Order: sequence, then C-alpha cells, then structure tokens
Amino acid sequence: MQVRGRGDREIARLAAAQKGLVVREQLLAAGLARGSIAHRLAERRLHSVHPGVYLVGHERPSPLARELAAVLYLRGHGLLSHRTAAVVWGLADAEQDRITLTIVARDVRSGRGLRIFRAVQLDRRDVRVCAGLPLTSPARTLLDFAGQASPFELEQAVAEARVQGLAGAADLRAAIERAPRRKGVAALVRLLGREAEPALTRSEAERRLLGLTRDAQLPAPEVNARICGLQVDLLWRAERLVVEIDGHRFHGHRGAFEHDRKRDQMLVAAGYRVIRVTWRQLVDEPLAVGVRIGRALSAAAVAPAA
Repeated sequence: MQVRGRGDREIARLAAAQKGLVVREQLLAAGLARGSIAHRLAERRLHSVHPGVYLVGHERPSPLARELAAVLYLRGHGLLSHRTAAVVWGLADAEQDRITLTIVARDVRSGRGLRIFRAVQLDRRDVRVCAGLPLTSPARTLLDFAGQASPFELEQAVAEARVQGLAGAADLRAAIERAPRRKGVAALVRLLGREAEPALTRSEAERRLLGLTRDAQLPAPEVNARICGLQVDLLWRAERLVVEIDGHRFHGHRGAFEHDRKRDQMLVAAGYRVIRVTWRQLVDEPLAVGVRIGRALSAAAVAPAA
C-alpha cells in the first residue's frame, strides 16, 4: 500500500486494523475532504464495498473482510447472524453472494450482497465476538439458522456445535426460551425432540438393515466387507453397490462428514454406486429404503457390461 502523506498514513493504520477497510467517517476524521475521497475513488486507491465503506488500495478482500464490511456498513448497530454467523463459527458452508446480519430496534433495508434481519431486542447472552467480528452466540446462531437451513444442514450444524463444545441441548433450549417467536424455533424443537428418542447403535442399524433386505427378498450382501482399501457396511459385489449407514450419532461432525464424502468419491471413482441410509430412515421409512436398494440392484442387473 502506497503511503503519500499524513492522512494516508492514518488511513493505512486504520485499514491494517480492519482487514483493509475504512468507513467514510474515519476518512473525514483523518483529514480528508469529501473531494479527496472522491478523487481516491476515481484513482482506485479506494474501492467502494457498501455506501460509506471502502477497501483501501486493492479490490480483493482478505478473509472475513466481506463480513466486517457488512458490520461496518451498519455502523455498530448490527451483527452477523444466521448462515453467515454459522460459517464464522465453522458450522455451515458459506453462501457466496450474501452476508446475513441482525439489527436491533432499527429499520435498515437489505442492500447489495446483504440480507438484514430485524429483532426487537437481543439478549446480551446471545451476542459474542469471534475472529474480531461481532456475531450471534453459537446457540442463537443455530436458532436463526434453523429458519433457513435444510433439516440435514441443521442436524449437521448442531452436531458440529456439540463436537466443538460451542452449544449443547441446554444452550439451545435456553436460546429458544429467550426468543420463542423466532422463525427457526419449530425446526430446532423438532430436532431436539427427535434426538431425545432412543437411537439405533451401529450394530442395531446393521441388523435392522439386513432384516429389511431379507424381508424384501433381496440378494444377501456382504457385511463390513473391504473394497478399495475401505471397510463398507453392506456390499453387493457383483452389482457393485455399497450401502452405508449414516446419521449424526455415527457421523456427528463436519470432519467426519467430509471424510465420508471422500470415501464416497473413492468408491464412485472405482465404479461402485453408494447409497447412504440414515438410522432415522431405517426407523421411520424402512419400506422406502428397501425399495430404493431393490431398484438399485435391479438397475445393476440390467445395465450393459462396461
């Protein structure tokens, strides 16, 4: 970053502390006139991110600069929330084109690349700072995220929060009590209710799945067979079909989730098809599981040889 004068040195100092960002008020306080700001924008020494929020000296933001720019745009009256907060906490995948924030007791419209939610009030127990960013607490984040996420995304996020020690069931229930009318309450309550039900162990799930294949009069699979250097739950070797038992009780965090996806890719690359079955599907819709496996086996039987 080129430094030309006293004002520029102050701008560089501010930007260094704010992931390369400054706001209009800081530029004015550093002694820049409005015309000087316009001149720097024209020279591309400043780059507008949001009205009154600028990147200094370059257009490409550093990690988390987009999130901080959104916070700076609200001038301290809002904080990251929903999916964006879940991403910062390491609980979800990023939404590339949108930053989500919550603003309390104010009316600000969503703008370019921003989605702004409004709250009448926000308990201080639901506010944190992570990576230098103000955002909702893990429990409140999951509550808000529940109103946007798919059931699978929410289950994975809740499991990851537990693994990281960020939020447990008691924390989630407390967050619900503090904000009982939030959109995500119903989905989060359903998830917590399901988790309170007895769950299948892996061996029980395997026995139930084997019983299901017998009842459907499907060919008998190999159990815990090894292929491609991996141990798989059920294998129909001739049909090149693998069935894996999935579920947060067995695969309860994002690291395990990513590991499972890599396993699937290795198997698919070797010419196998992979069907993942959750323990909840085994309990709630066993006939549908049997039909899906049966169709996959039938498709393999009629497929032309490679």
